[in-house]
Amino acid sequence: MSGPTPRGDIDPSEWVNPKITYDTVAAAYAETFLHELDHKPFDRELLTRFAAAITSTTTTATPLCDLGCGPGHIGAYLAELGLPTVGIDLSTGMVEQARLCYPSLTFAEGDMTALTLADGSLAAVVSFYALIHIPRSVVPVALSEMHRVLAPGGSVLIAVHGGQGTLHATKMLEQPCALDATLFTLPELCAMVSAAGFSITEAHERDPVEEELTTPRLYLWATSGN
Repeated sequence: MSGPTPRGDIDPSEWVNPKITYDTVAAAYAETFLHELDHKPFDRELLTRFAAAITSTTTTATPLCDLGCGPGHIGAYLAELGLPTVGIDLSTGMVEQARLCYPSLTFAEGDMTALTLADGSLAAVVSFYALIHIPRSVVPVALSEMHRVLAPGGSVLIAVHGGQGTLHATKMLEQPCALDATLFTLPELCAMVSAAGFSITEAHERDPVEEELTTPRLYLWATSGN
């Protein structure tokens, strides 16, 4: 997002559907962010450690899911580390970009608050900056869905923007848009994830790097308590 306006929480009935914006900017988003991990050593190190921890349980039958995958680069990074990986995104345009950029991987459309996956069908979930695009009151629904689709002992790695309230953007990648984003504090995110049935493994906060929106970045690694 560019030029976001801070404000309080938004009534869910007034929340802007992010699919509209991401369908519009999908190609530009892929061009801009496909190689963002090159400039984010903390993210690469955390993803690499996460991959090493779940290698023994991640198979083609129970893969890792990049939930809210965008153009697919986070899942592709993990796939390069040897993990069977699939991607799911709400945006048709983003799924199309992911398939173009990583034709050897599988991507599908899906809503993180109502996944069509079977119970216990995934070994792990990685979700970078997807929870921010649903209202705060709906976040527990998405977390419950993550817990449901994970196999017993499965792991989740979540990244969000830190802060208070929400942001509203009217421009993204120089294109007009309407996009809302929920901001979190680290204690709040930990409490939400714990309430969904997870045990916290690691929690981190880092300052934004030069190329990023000027919000803190929060990361939570947790394990399903099934």
